[in-house]
Amino acid sequence: MKTFNNLLWTLASLAFLISSGRSQQNTPIDTDWRFTRGDVSGAEQPQFDDHAWQPVDLPHNWGWEEAQKGETYYRGPGWYRKNLDAGIGKQHRRSFVYFEAAGSVAQVYLNGTLLGEHRGAFGAFCMEMTNHLLPRGPNILAVRVSNAPETDVAPLSGDFCVFGGLYRPVHLVETDEISFTRTDHASSGVAWYQTRVTEEEALLDLTVQISNGTAQKEEGVVVAGIFDAAGNAVTSMETPVTLVPNVSAPFSFHVAVKHPHLWNGIKDPYLYKAVVELHTPAGVVRDAVARPLGLRFYRVDPEKGFLLNGSPYHLHGVNRHQDRWNKGWAISEADQREDLGFIRELGCTAVRCAHYQHSGSFYDLCDSAGILVWAELPQVNEIDPGPRFAETSRSQLLDLIRQNLNHPSIFTWSLFNELWPGRPDPHRLLADLAIVAHGEDPTRPTIAATATKELPQMNKIPDWLGWNIYPGWYPGWGPRESFGAVLDGCRSTSRTGAFCVSEYGAGGNPDHHEENPRAPKTDGPWHPEEWQALVHESAWPALKSRPFVWGTFIWNLADFTSNTRHEGGIPGRNDKGLLTYDRGTRKDAFFYYKAQWSDEPTLYIASRRFTHRTGTSTDVKVYSNAGTVELLVNGTSQGKRVDSGTGVLLWPGTALQPGENRIEARAERRGRALRDTCVWTVVP
Repeated sequence: MKTFNNLLWTLASLAFLISSGRSQQNTPIDTDWRFTRGDVSGAEQPQFDDHAWQPVDLPHNWGWEEAQKGETYYRGPGWYRKNLDAGIGKQHRRSFVYFEAAGSVAQVYLNGTLLGEHRGAFGAFCMEMTNHLLPRGPNILAVRVSNAPETDVAPLSGDFCVFGGLYRPVHLVETDEISFTRTDHASSGVAWYQTRVTEEEALLDLTVQISNGTAQKEEGVVVAGIFDAAGNAVTSMETPVTLVPNVSAPFSFHVAVKHPHLWNGIKDPYLYKAVVELHTPAGVVRDAVARPLGLRFYRVDPEKGFLLNGSPYHLHGVNRHQDRWNKGWAISEADQREDLGFIRELGCTAVRCAHYQHSGSFYDLCDSAGILVWAELPQVNEIDPGPRFAETSRSQLLDLIRQNLNHPSIFTWSLFNELWPGRPDPHRLLADLAIVAHGEDPTRPTIAATATKELPQMNKIPDWLGWNIYPGWYPGWGPRESFGAVLDGCRSTSRTGAFCVSEYGAGGNPDHHEENPRAPKTDGPWHPEEWQALVHESAWPALKSRPFVWGTFIWNLADFTSNTRHEGGIPGRNDKGLLTYDRGTRKDAFFYYKAQWSDEPTLYIASRRFTHRTGTSTDVKVYSNAGTVELLVNGTSQGKRVDSGTGVLLWPGTALQPGENRIEARAERRGRALRDTCVWTVVP
């Protein structure tokens, strides 16, 4: 038998093993689909004529076209069909179809036979096709997808849209007859639990699910190894296993890493490579799963805040929705990378992936970047008291955890967002979900985002608590100056006496401007960019000065579609983003936080888009982390200002002349000269 120790793998040879021989093959099947919106009788049958249907490539979705204009959008069924390669079914091989997501209920047919159904718009699902493939074809894959509201599928409501379609990629997966299980909530069949991690040693519990697709008992060998970033083997184990015919069964092992190089957030997002292989007794690889592995430990202290690897590490970042202008949910890998780029530019240490399971590729990006992730279940606003809703909710939670347990960036599983009194009592369901989460993953805490003190027991079901608060914006939260008092009043609501702020912010339209702005109507047509910035300037000092507020998440990274909103001058838009919906404009508040959080030298003149003015005197505000900034108007110095620690520098009552005025800010940081300019035109 070939053993782990005498293979002396490098990462290059490892990649060869995984992609060759009898191990799995993963092929995207995102092109040459046919689509029609609406229900069609007989569309699952292979002989059905779909030539009049629309040709589409994936990802693809519907509903965004109407929703982003503030209109009622289509919520109902649609059909997809694809002719698979006739030669995909091979002897002694198994074939699966893997969907990264479908919004929101999908029935999958192969050659007219129902393979299965998946309920929920955000989790992946995988179905086996092996016994239904025709060796000479054609093999017709047909998928009915519906985003119609269902009483058992969360979210039942919410301030965002649920689009329909196959909006994430689809894959054809081929494996050996004996392989790691692919149909257990679409997990990889391999779970690495970080049972105890310290600077001296990381103890890992490894669980693998192995599926024997043959009719006889088989013997195998599980081989597991961890490699450092240079490809050197750090630790390994191998164990023989006996596989019962036609059964999927779990096997558990223990692995230790001495003196681990810890994954330390954005400071040092160090990743090992964790490899698990299933061998024949003769050493032939039947299946292999390789994943990045970041070893870390963390906790919340009510006095010191969030501690990562034993040291204080403040979590500050943004909430993120997955939709985009003119795309809805059908976003690309480049879109995912661009969002992560904005998050890194801001200097964030964390992101809340609201209000549902996000793409695995986005979690991958956060793993590599060192961005800690709050992963969320779509329990938003209300629940249904019936048993079917509870069953589907458990299934959605299992999707979330089993598919994403191996991501080191994910530090908590969220159970709900803003459930309210006067609606069906959520306590029993949430308590059950907390038990499921702890049973599935004993290594991570649960969390929730609340906005009410009227359900105090509910707020203490999760291990940790987040508060959605909006001083300066929504009525009932008080003026923007009351942030500190609101925070102090929430301290007793959590189990630990510490909490995070899971949402805060204000709307802002970068085309709306006002000197000395007053609080606008939140549901009104006027949302000046200056007011949004002032709200954040009040919020952050209150947040950062309270260690018991261990994390903060701005609502939101970017504007997004909420078709029932008609405010801020743009129908169908929630405009609380630091970026515009198309990601084309960074609002003033974006640069306020960049000056606070980022090490990148920052110098930014606020209200720069307030280009046409009527007054000849104005306050000039600059955001910077340079320390000292000089302001010039039309080439004449207005003096220097020294930052008092706020990142906000002001020149009140600055004189402007009729006509064009060139506003210039100058500074220096770390030997680098900084300069920012804009032009304001005064028309008295």
